[in-house]
Amino acid sequence: MNTVQYILLAACITGSFSLAGCSKFLDKPLENQQRSEEIDYANTAQMYAPVSGVYRSAADDNLVHWIDLSIRCVRDDDYQQGAPTPNDNPELIAIKNFQRDVTVQSYWGLNQSWNSYYGLVIAANNALVELDQFAEHIPEGNAADLALNRQYKAEVRFLRAYAHLMASRLFGDVPILIDSEDIGSLATISKSSKEAVRQFIMDEMNACAPDLEDARPNQSKHIGAVTRYSALLLKAKAAADLAGNDNGSAYWDDVLDATNEIINSNKFSLYQDLYELFKIKGKLADESLFELQYSDFGLGTGDIVRPGVDWGTFFRWQGPPGDQKGSPISGAGWVPPSQNIVDFLTARGDAERLKLTIQYCGDQGDPTTFVTTPSGDQVYGNEFGVKYFNGKAYLPKSDMTSGRMEYGANNNVRILRYADALLLNAEAKVRKGQNGDEPFRLVRERAKLEPISNVTLDQIIDERRAEFACEWWGERFNDLVRTGKATEVFGSKFVPGQSEFIPIPQTQIDANPNLR
Repeated sequence: MNTVQYILLAACITGSFSLAGCSKFLDKPLENQQRSEEIDYANTAQMYAPVSGVYRSAADDNLVHWIDLSIRCVRDDDYQQGAPTPNDNPELIAIKNFQRDVTVQSYWGLNQSWNSYYGLVIAANNALVELDQFAEHIPEGNAADLALNRQYKAEVRFLRAYAHLMASRLFGDVPILIDSEDIGSLATISKSSKEAVRQFIMDEMNACAPDLEDARPNQSKHIGAVTRYSALLLKAKAAADLAGNDNGSAYWDDVLDATNEIINSNKFSLYQDLYELFKIKGKLADESLFELQYSDFGLGTGDIVRPGVDWGTFFRWQGPPGDQKGSPISGAGWVPPSQNIVDFLTARGDAERLKLTIQYCGDQGDPTTFVTTPSGDQVYGNEFGVKYFNGKAYLPKSDMTSGRMEYGANNNVRILRYADALLLNAEAKVRKGQNGDEPFRLVRERAKLEPISNVTLDQIIDERRAEFACEWWGERFNDLVRTGKATEVFGSKFVPGQSEFIPIPQTQIDANPNLR
């Protein structure tokens, strides 16, 4: 017996809380709180608790903190700026301009991002220690429970690998932290190259995929848990980063094999109502390979699990700023979509994606005007002149639980989607001299666009921009870097070999000189 702390992602909602009585930890996420439980490691009914805790860590700011999302987004040309008034956060403007001076390196937000990603890594390492202790109490002949233990470890290792990917895409060469559950180890550890981090992710997913459920996340016993196919897509993304712009790289074989397996499973399909994909109807759709879950439990008052602190939740942070006349469709107005992405989607005739991705703050941001969204909400302009807000973070009033008028409450945060597997598959095929038209067609067809024959690499990269526009994981910027197009897009302010990554926070270097 041992006392450990878990952040439980879900529980049976009854008059009294019983951990052993719960069968679906991801089905109904608990409010964000820590609980100390006596854990009997011989009782396998409790074995999912540490896994649930890591999901809760991921969903509770480690992947959705407001400043983390601002830093990830602001480098993209899909976003205008960080704060509604740039002077409110000049460090984000410096990051957008690819500065690497002391203003950036000493920025508290960078240290927060570092702590977010490595906080998730530490949570995962802690959970793996706990799962090892459960495994020690499982008899050798109990194949079913041993298999479950391996599956649960694989879920945790996926989350740990994803945290490493986020850290490395932001900071470049970073530590690979797998052998310690002590945050203090970051004070002595050395960096690994960004290539080594990607290879680590691929190796981890190769090891984990066979132990994960052969199902969609929405078919999992623990609804929404990552599965074999989540691991395959993460592997494909790491391999694409390693392949870069080299069509002859063997890593494109890895991308193709992994995405082929996802496609040929016939388990996934694109959610056809694109406008609803990021709203309540699209939660855990058959397109989802990984998303973070939240809930108000369908109740107008009481417990709620939200992504972040009350005033700075993931959704509210991106909501329309200014006086919204009492409407719940309101927020801080940070990281608004850029005119660049609006013009890009408009020029393509990409009406469905424009409708989904771009919502309007009045007429040209004028605070004396309002625009009615496709869902019937009136959104006014603002004193900051912010013209747009992110439609993928927009939750209509009609989607809100009666009595619960909190912007974004009860919605999930989407991370990995089947559309990504299809477009990576098309890209790998074209780079290998094959025809990528079919997976490319499926993505365009959902957006009500005409098919293109003999699709080219440039067309695929443009399609990726349109499909993932104004999402929160840095895909656009990463695509520009790995394809060598960043200088073409950003001009002379982007310096190859320097601007791809943000400096490691000075606070971390001061604590550990190995990170210089």
